Amino acid sequence: MKRNVLVIGAGAVAHVVCHKLAQNNDVFGKMYIASRTLKSCDAILDSIKKKKNYKNPDNEFSSKQIDVFDVPALIDLIKQLNISIVINVASAFCNMSILEACIQTGSAYIDTAIHEDPKKVCENPPWYANYEWKRKDRCTEKKVTAILGCGFDPGVVNAYCALAVKHHFDKIATIDIMDVNAGSHGKYFATNFDPEINFREFHKVWTWIDNQWVQKPVHADKLVYDFPVVGEQPVYLTGHDELHSLSKNIKAKSIRFWMGFSDHYINVFTVLKKIGLLSEKPVKTAEGLEVVPLKVVKACLPNPKTLAPNYTGKTCIGCLIKGKKDKKNKELFIYNICDHKDCYNEVEAQAISYTAGVPPVVAAMLIANGTWDVKTMVNVEELDPDPFIELLGKNGLSTAVLENTPSKKFI
Repeated sequence: MKRNVLVIGAGAVAHVVCHKLAQNNDVFGKMYIASRTLKSCDAILDSIKKKKNYKNPDNEFSSKQIDVFDVPALIDLIKQLNISIVINVASAFCNMSILEACIQTGSAYIDTAIHEDPKKVCENPPWYANYEWKRKDRCTEKKVTAILGCGFDPGVVNAYCALAVKHHFDKIATIDIMDVNAGSHGKYFATNFDPEINFREFHKVWTWIDNQWVQKPVHADKLVYDFPVVGEQPVYLTGHDELHSLSKNIKAKSIRFWMGFSDHYINVFTVLKKIGLLSEKPVKTAEGLEVVPLKVVKACLPNPKTLAPNYTGKTCIGCLIKGKKDKKNKELFIYNICDHKDCYNEVEAQAISYTAGVPPVVAAMLIANGTWDVKTMVNVEELDPDPFIELLGKNGLSTAVLENTPSKKFI
């Protein structure tokens, strides 16, 4: 019996998720998308029809309205629709509510980012231990498959690390995850996904060095790397979700995350931060209105979904991994290249949304066919990477492996 799927959220990543589910709708039963606003859901469904992306025209999406913080209502919706796979691509603030509803209904759960508490920023590591991992025992007891952090980073990069362990290394010394967007959206300043979540990441840097958590200032450590296809790009040491599970599940002395930013981005970010506009704490205006500066900035910036039509260039995301194989030093760069224009032509989205939206659909397909239906809570690196990476390639995200990467590529 084919499994019914519920997508929760109607943002830029949900847009891609629904397109890719439609392209693979022969694998699933009935498909639904739910959010606070039906209008946003229906706009995604209109896009799918416009691009003629339903593989089976008789199995179309239906849209539903839901407040995911109302857990009893969400439980009722999951039961009513006979949902057995939930793809959570709503705000990271919603994770625990949606996970709880899945545990109580027995539905498989997939998300793309760690849960966040709106009142807390850059908590002490490991972040997963503060929230999701506390419910692992209940997932095991209820035989609920919960796959955490299954976007690209986190997600695919975790699978790249698992691939390295399984096929390429006897011992891993260091992992450097690097994410660059060598593209242009034509706006003076914008973020490629939710600005609020984006900026909350940049209050402090937690990184894994010499087998321990180290805290560093934001944008303090910079290097230039000569990437395949997109060439030399500046990247900055940044804290990120995947470090918090990889440091537990992969034996490596140091695991770091580097993200690419232009000088212009850094300048604008620095000004916004120094004058307090990136604060998540409420302030009062002269008129007595209480506002959250970060939410005001979010409201002023372009919606990430609107960037897609004019985006040009490519992204490169990968893992530079160093270690030993057969007692010899070895170095690999495992990566993906994604083109903004190609993504727009296929699903009317930009590459950042595309790289985040394809992986949870592939995970859902692997749950549906039993390959990844593990009946417990896992992070991606705990699963067999081979079927995942193979199926990603068939769905628009190919993987390349560059061997013998010279260390001089770090400048």
